[in-house]
Amino acid sequence: MTPAPHFPPLQGSLRRVSITRLRAASVVGLVTYAARATLWPDGGGALGHHVFEDAVFNGLLVAGALLCLLRGIWIAEERPAWLTLGTGLAAWAAGTILFSANPASVTGHGFPTLPDGLWIAFYPAAFLTLGLLVGRRTRQFYASVWLDGLVGALAISALAAQLVLPPIVAGTGGDATTVVADLIYPLGDLLLAAFVIGVFGVVGWRPGPVLGTVGIGLLLTTIADGASLYASATGTSSTTLFDVLWPASAVALGWAAWQPTRPSPNVSLDGRRLLVMPWIFGLAALALLAQNIVGPAVHPAAYALAVATTAGVLLRMSLTFSENLTLVARSRAEALTDALTGLGNRRSLLLDVDDAARMAGPHQRYAVLLFDLNGFKGYNDTYGHPAGDALLARLGDRLVETVTNRGRAYRLGGDEFCVLARIDDDTPDPLAGDAIAALAEHGEGFSVTTACGIAILPDEAQDTSAALALADQRLYENKGHGRATGEPDATREVLLQVLREREPDLHEHLHGVASLAREVARGFGLSAEELDTVVRAAELHDVGKVAVPDAILHKPARLDPAERKIIERHSEVGERILAVAPALRPVARLVRASHERWDGKGYPDGLTGEEIPLGARIVAVCDAFDAMTTNRPYQAGTDPESALEELVRHAGTQFDPAVVAVFARLIVRTHRVAA
Repeated sequence: MTPAPHFPPLQGSLRRVSITRLRAASVVGLVTYAARATLWPDGGGALGHHVFEDAVFNGLLVAGALLCLLRGIWIAEERPAWLTLGTGLAAWAAGTILFSANPASVTGHGFPTLPDGLWIAFYPAAFLTLGLLVGRRTRQFYASVWLDGLVGALAISALAAQLVLPPIVAGTGGDATTVVADLIYPLGDLLLAAFVIGVFGVVGWRPGPVLGTVGIGLLLTTIADGASLYASATGTSSTTLFDVLWPASAVALGWAAWQPTRPSPNVSLDGRRLLVMPWIFGLAALALLAQNIVGPAVHPAAYALAVATTAGVLLRMSLTFSENLTLVARSRAEALTDALTGLGNRRSLLLDVDDAARMAGPHQRYAVLLFDLNGFKGYNDTYGHPAGDALLARLGDRLVETVTNRGRAYRLGGDEFCVLARIDDDTPDPLAGDAIAALAEHGEGFSVTTACGIAILPDEAQDTSAALALADQRLYENKGHGRATGEPDATREVLLQVLREREPDLHEHLHGVASLAREVARGFGLSAEELDTVVRAAELHDVGKVAVPDAILHKPARLDPAERKIIERHSEVGERILAVAPALRPVARLVRASHERWDGKGYPDGLTGEEIPLGARIVAVCDAFDAMTTNRPYQAGTDPESALEELVRHAGTQFDPAVVAVFARLIVRTHRVAA
């Protein structure tokens, strides 16, 4: 349903009725005038001429001006555009009324007369209105687009000076005022038509009801002026069907002011279409300059205007180049900036660490300090994501204040921050301590602290990847050490001890799976908190086996279906055990899914593909590899190459192919396995 125009709340009904009646009256008047012009052009004698050509014609111009002015006065949206267009229409109407009252005021005097000045005032008002309207419908309106109007005016003037000026000068005896009077209106119309078409092209030929109706109204004016010029040159009747186009133009512009505003996406001023107008105008100017070289020589005025057009095109291209450089710089800044905190992001850090690695030397050392917040997830869950975002922004501001003149701060995503600082012969410990203090906040019911990992360039690492990997490893170790006395870690130690007592040989297996899972999870770029959850799930994925009878757990022969069902329940049992501790519930979720298969044939829930949590898919691959390569009392372990081949063979059925790919790269690197 088309939305109605918006009216201010005060006297809304009265205003709506006034506008509706004025629009209706303008349509009735236009239909009446058109009927008389086409069906009875010479009827009514002097009285008919006075009624239609003076009263009705001028009344339609006034109605169009009133509709635009009232739109600008009563509604704030796009007020400058409608007041400008209304003023231009009012000037047109005033000039026509003065001419109707005393035609000799124009025909009996030299150019320009007062009516001429009022009529000409309509052109700049129309240009400015188009610019204001299209500016509101674009995401960004560039200064170079405004220059297209000047370039177009110069190009059209140059063509007119070459093609139209000589015959006019010959016919008028060279009188300057007569030449200007004969040229100014057709030039204004040509430029206005070119500007309307250019604006439609800028908005992708989807001007919408408002801009589209304005464009149609202005084009009707140019057609009417052209028809009038033709009639004057050929001596045909001055009252023709084309005369209807002038009041039709005014009525269309008035109706445009009250077209319903429909929400639509803003148009981007980009692409080759922005260059169409200046290229066309520039080619026209170059054609004139080329003709002046090969002959015959162009008119001096045309030559000067062509040179001015070329200069305008060069200025337009220079502005466009400058605007593009600004856009590139802004895009680069956005690509390297974290939107929430305004700090540099991960990409920015990688670039800066690359530079630091190249410049690092014995007396020019750099420290990479990685930070991860402890307790932020609980704060986020308790107080909500907006509060969590606000906390991250506050901590980021504090970090910037702390490291100013000492280094640069970054946010890597989630609750991870980083500082890159030049330390030369100093130690990074004081800076690390200040940064840790800045990235902490305590309040009623919450406490957010920070773990830190540090790597030194070039003492401990010589390139970006090595420095970040070392800092990340130390961050994880520091984060785990900081929780060593906490409830989650204590619970984990109790459960691991239970497993050691029940299955002494299981400890090495769990440790091996956890080590592999940590490296694979890092390959997926998981945050420190997600990484910690995956490692805990790897350590505790078999905790449910404490509920499996020894006779089944150590049975050397194949299990029967009932025994198999008992074994397959151990992941559910493990989930129930871990879920008792609230802090281990994310771990419990991964433990439950650690025996699912990519093809949906696993247990206990038959999940498929990415329905299985990523952490559980990582644990499944690492568990299988460690199980295949570990020596057991009843079976010797296979070599890493064969185990990896087995994983690859079952990628896409039992295992996630992406996890197997990351795992394979890890094993090739760490176990020197052939790729």
